Amino acid sequence: MKKFSTSGLPLLALALGLVPQVAMAQQAEPAPQAGDEADFDDDFHNRSNEAGEIVVTASRSIRELDILAGTSVVEGLELQRSMDGQVGEILEEQPGVSGTGFTPGASRPILRGFGGERIRVLTDGVGTLDASNTSDDHAVSINPLTVERIEVLRGPAVLLYGSQAIGGAVNVIDKRIPLRLTEEPIHIDTLASYDTVNDEYRVGGSVDVPFANGFVFHLDGSYLDAGDLDIPGFALTDDLRADLLADAVEEEGEGEFDEAAELREQANARGTVPNTFVETTSVNGGLAFFSNGSSFGFGAGYYDSTYGVPENPAGGHHHHEEGGAGGGEEEEEGVSIGLEQFRADFRADLDLGSGFLDRMLTRVGYSDYTHTEFEGSEVGTVFDVTGFEGRAEFVQNPIGDLRGSFGGQFYIRDFAAVGEEAFVAPNQTEQYGFFTLQELSLGNFQIEGSARYETTDARSNALGVDRHFDVLSGALGLSYDLGGLRIGVNGSRVGRAPAGEELFADGPHVATGQYEVGDVNLDVERAWGLEGFVRGQVGPATVNLTVFKSWFDDYIFLDNTGTFVDEEGTAVPADDEEAIPLFTYLQQDANYFGVEAEVSVPLIENDGFAVIGEASAEYVEAELDDGSPVPRIPPLGLSGALTATTGAFDVRGEVEWFGEQDDVPAFESTTDSFTFVNASIAWRPIRGDKNVTLLAKVENIFDQQGRRATSFTRDYVPLPGRNFSLSLRTSF
Repeated sequence: MKKFSTSGLPLLALALGLVPQVAMAQQAEPAPQAGDEADFDDDFHNRSNEAGEIVVTASRSIRELDILAGTSVVEGLELQRSMDGQVGEILEEQPGVSGTGFTPGASRPILRGFGGERIRVLTDGVGTLDASNTSDDHAVSINPLTVERIEVLRGPAVLLYGSQAIGGAVNVIDKRIPLRLTEEPIHIDTLASYDTVNDEYRVGGSVDVPFANGFVFHLDGSYLDAGDLDIPGFALTDDLRADLLADAVEEEGEGEFDEAAELREQANARGTVPNTFVETTSVNGGLAFFSNGSSFGFGAGYYDSTYGVPENPAGGHHHHEEGGAGGGEEEEEGVSIGLEQFRADFRADLDLGSGFLDRMLTRVGYSDYTHTEFEGSEVGTVFDVTGFEGRAEFVQNPIGDLRGSFGGQFYIRDFAAVGEEAFVAPNQTEQYGFFTLQELSLGNFQIEGSARYETTDARSNALGVDRHFDVLSGALGLSYDLGGLRIGVNGSRVGRAPAGEELFADGPHVATGQYEVGDVNLDVERAWGLEGFVRGQVGPATVNLTVFKSWFDDYIFLDNTGTFVDEEGTAVPADDEEAIPLFTYLQQDANYFGVEAEVSVPLIENDGFAVIGEASAEYVEAELDDGSPVPRIPPLGLSGALTATTGAFDVRGEVEWFGEQDDVPAFESTTDSFTFVNASIAWRPIRGDKNVTLLAKVENIFDQQGRRATSFTRDYVPLPGRNFSLSLRTSF
């Protein structure tokens, strides 16, 4: 385990030191306990609050200041229907959300076309503290099988969580630290499922046991095992197949018949994408104490995932000789990734009474993370990340029509990559931030403002580079309530310090097949943002429409230069067997424009039977200052669904259409349009009880081929073919 700077520890000690002092000072009346554990249906939050439960989440202040935040929540049946091993895939059907889709074992969320360092993925309000921001082949270290819900956060309130959240944040609420106190002697949640498209088994479960007048013990675990992914048609795009077949003819002309046969085999591979297996295990435990309207708790967990990285036939993979000194033929070995994380967490929600302050929310996370890239059975590169993040947020009691919160946050990260292909130099990041969110209600008119100051130090002793950045960000939102329909506008000026990977990368990355070069002279990335929205009820319909625009100064992006280098970074011809495409981090002004829309209409409502129609659309356009498109932007997407609901059954049909993406930069491939049709039926076998749900679904019914424009691997890893799935969820 590595050492890291401790200059942020005084703030941590201050935050933790306040906990027992404030808790001891409270003389509030005991909080009422919930009579029953909340069901999994979509009105969980409303019913839990009415029941008087202490539900502690990092976005509690956002839920209380939710006028302009633009928060959407995936939970209950919707979470079960969308369940996947990666968070990016679960959120794929949300308007404005896509996934990186690098491989079935690694897919990070993309919001409004923003990914990587512009999206914060949080575990209950603090970062995942892994290396998923480093590259698309790095998985997010969260196993969704045991989470309670997933929140997608947008709007001014996102500044509470960091300047990296330019595009928004995804907050995953897990249960490792118990969320509530129940009267049940024991509470058990389970989820089990099977998918045919990759022979995937998932099973997860959790146990909560209250004891000793206010304590709750929690334990959960999960396991996922999946084989290679089944696909319709050829694995490779037509253009890539044509290139390989032309190379095969050339090899034959030179008398290299074995090489020609191998190229034809690659070109004609169909039905399955080799080396896309996944195996993931997680176990978490925690203890929480609830008393006098306050709570605090600790948790710890272990996450272990191994997954294959499919081969890029266009190059970037390496040959290893077998057979020893006597010779032997060269054989291509598959690349796989082994990921391990130990994580410890602390959380407190303290009732501060009826003065200026209502509550103090404290959250601290520590992570020891290791990510190993294997070439066959040999260790290639090892990434080690030790991370520490904490925040203390003070929620104000309302003063007239004004309410809000303020607080501070720190983030310490020690990153090291070891191995012949360690493409990022060891580096350390220390970041400290102070934030506030305030809301003023004037009748039907609301004003919401947020501000955040961050100071960041990024240094690499190995390179002798030490950079310091000061960033001030702010947002202002105005809205008006027309009686169930809210219209408004949000404006923002945000900044983001360059990440260590953007500054210090310089080397070949075997998993992505790229040679990546950073720039230690990168400046702060800044953006003006403007969005207008309409949300609420129009007659019986629920509508949500957002139009947004962002103007970036010094936008940071990874550019395909179109040239090739070897493992030492020396330029070589594209047909050299050691050739790797060269990608560099550059800065240039850029503009983003986008639209998100969704509508839900009850078509039939009659004596326990209802039919609901839904439709949504999403569109993003992004262009650099020189007129070239920003890489990997999602295309126009349209979807529609019908859901018929009775007391025991929900039957749903969906149609998803994604347009072609031909507005791409040089050296990036286009993607064709495609349509997926899905259907599901959920059955609640116990009358009047939503805590047991059996769900059967079929995705991509007509076995259509689709490729995701946001994916680095789209040319050789298409989306899954027809998939039959069965899942069972219980809560007792």
